[in-house]
Amino acid sequence: MSDHEHVFANPAPAGLVALAMACWTFWAMYTGRVTGDAAPVLACWMVGGGLVQYVAGMFELRNGVILGGCVFLFFGAFFMFVTALSLMTKYLLAKNGMPMDARIEGYAWMACAIGLIGFTPAYLKGPKLMFLLVVIVDICLVLIALIDMAAVPKAVYAPPVGWMLFLVGVMGLYLATAVMLNTAFGKSVLPTTTPFITG
Repeated sequence: MSDHEHVFANPAPAGLVALAMACWTFWAMYTGRVTGDAAPVLACWMVGGGLVQYVAGMFELRNGVILGGCVFLFFGAFFMFVTALSLMTKYLLAKNGMPMDARIEGYAWMACAIGLIGFTPAYLKGPKLMFLLVVIVDICLVLIALIDMAAVPKAVYAPPVGWMLFLVGVMGLYLATAVMLNTAFGKSVLPTTTPFITG
């Protein structure tokens, strides 16, 4: 069996739905639709999203898809599991009046942002919509890192980040649906757009 022979079906739709869930919950938080008291419940959802993205990443890698596999793995780990632990930790520390310096998260987010930015040109060989989704996520991650570092004012930058994440969620749900329907029906039911670079 070739290393690049597909062993599992394409897990991308599940991973994209998990991404959309995360984006929409952060849209709600960054635009003031929910309060910080939502953190414990959100942490539970992040654990679920992390499980989905981790499995999607492993399946993608087993199918020989290095880009999708690696991105789903680090999204599952850092964007989901670590976020869940961080939300619970910060919530419990705040409720118990214990000191914390959460600015450290900005430095971690910046490393994740730079990693994703480095991967982004590889998305030029995929659907244009996916490339645009990743570019928006790149921008969001840099701004989130700067907000967490307290380098830019949260009140100014959080709402635009929230709305960009809402858009990413919409794009992710569209792509997930398109891949699922196009695969099920064996034809292009919903277009996923052509790549910027072919070959």
